[in-house]
Order: sequence, then C-alpha cells, then structure tokens
Amino acid sequence: MSKVYVSGKLVDKDQATVSVFDHGFLYGDGVFEGIRVYGGKVFLLVEHIDRLYESARAIRLEIPMSKADLTAAVNSTVAANGLSEGYVRLVVSRGAGTLGLDPRKTANPQIIIIADTISLYPAEMYQQGLKLITASTLRNHPQALSSRIKSLNYLNNILAKIEGSDAGCIEALMLNHKGEVAECTGDNIFVVQRGVLKTPPVDAGILEGITRNAVIRLAREATIPVTESTLLRHDIYVADECFLTGTAAEVIPVTSLDGRAIGLGKPGPITKDLLERFKKLTRT
Repeated sequence: MSKVYVSGKLVDKDQATVSVFDHGFLYGDGVFEGIRVYGGKVFLLVEHIDRLYESARAIRLEIPMSKADLTAAVNSTVAANGLSEGYVRLVVSRGAGTLGLDPRKTANPQIIIIADTISLYPAEMYQQGLKLITASTLRNHPQALSSRIKSLNYLNNILAKIEGSDAGCIEALMLNHKGEVAECTGDNIFVVQRGVLKTPPVDAGILEGITRNAVIRLAREATIPVTESTLLRHDIYVADECFLTGTAAEVIPVTSLDGRAIGLGKPGPITKDLLERFKKLTRT
C-alpha cells in the first residue's frame, strides 16, 4: 500500500487524514506544489520548494519545517513509494481551528506529501494536439489575489474546466480581467508566430510555471527567439503553432481554439522540437 507523509510521519494512504476543522479543508487556506518524478529523481525540486515558501509567505503562513528538511521529506516519500516515474503533491494547510475565518485561531499547520502516478492527457493528444475553447470564467483579479500564489483554492479554474468539459474539450483557455490571454485551467500557454516563441508575462495574471520557465530556457539554448508579451485571442487564432506547458502536462500541442484551426491544424516543428528537448531534459 502506498505511503503518505502527514506532518512528520509516513502512513498508509487509507490512514492519511486531517481534521475536518482544518482551514485548508474549510476555506482553501493553504498552498501546494505539484512536482514530477523522472527516473526516481524529483524534477526541479529546489524551484518548487522555493515557490512553495514564497506562496506561504504571501499568505502569512509559516511552514513549520526548514527547506532542507522539507526537501528531505519529499525525497523520502518518493523513495518509500518506490516511484520511478510519478507525481508529488506537496500541500501545506493553515491547520485546525475554530469555525470562522480568523487564522489566529488555527494551530499546527499540516504538511502533506502524496507521491503517486499520474496520467493527465491521453498519449494520442501529444501526437494530434488538444482542442481548446475560451472559458467565460476569468482568472482571479490580481488585486484580489496574486496569481503567483499557488493556493488551495482553485475554484475559478475548476469552473473554467467544467466549461471546457461541457464543450468536449479537455482544457480551456482563461482570460484576465482586461480580456488578455492568461493561461489555461492548469497549464501555461505559448504560441509561435513567424519563428518567435511568445507567452504571456507574469503580470497578465498567470502562475509563473516551473515547466514554463524550463521551456523558455530550452528555447533560448536552442536559439529560438522568446518574448514574454501581452497576447490576445487574435494572436492564438493567427499563430503558426501553439502548445501548453505544466508539471503534469509537460509540453503538449494545441491545434485549435474555439473551433478555429491553429496553423496547419497539427503540431508544428518548434513545438515538436521543444517537446523532444524537454523529454531529454527530464529523462537523461
């Protein structure tokens, strides 16, 4: 039986529990990271741990472990589950408290580490590409909640995901409050226009993805021009290529948006090249 790390202990998954009074459960009050495992090694763990602590600091949640100890806990959880290829969900909640929003009435923040396998998209999607629709649900306004906080509350993403599912699409594009392209429900988005790779900037209301940044580095190493610039849906409609990046998704082509074919309606050469480069980065 797989093991789950719950605040200092590895327990069988059916024994992994938190209090129903935990503010992570009651109010989505907490932060998390999703991390991949390749060849038994946790991919870009330092970057994920740093982002977790940054998110926690932003919501004034003190993680009751050092970065070094938490890193060791992630690695030991992966080892305990014998994972060669898999996915880690690292969660820190505010802890149990009374009913009501006041975080001062909580205690004992909970650290939970789940290490398991994951399959987000069917294999054929990486060959044929995804079809997207634009969701009417917007990204959270950045002055209400910073998009750089990877919080436990993903309700607006879930509502956009439902819109995509209702339209027969696995993913959906989300716009920000200015009508600009932000990201998809769980992935960052890139387009290729006349040989230039473009992706929305952080101030478009996106989560600065770890995989996004890795792909930008790979593109620059391959001398592919990269810009972080404001995108509209028009830019996707007229793009030569489009793809998404994310921890679980990795690099996956997009071939249509709102029923409009992107480019030739199939994965393009730069997308394929970056997908292969990413595979080499993670599996060698």
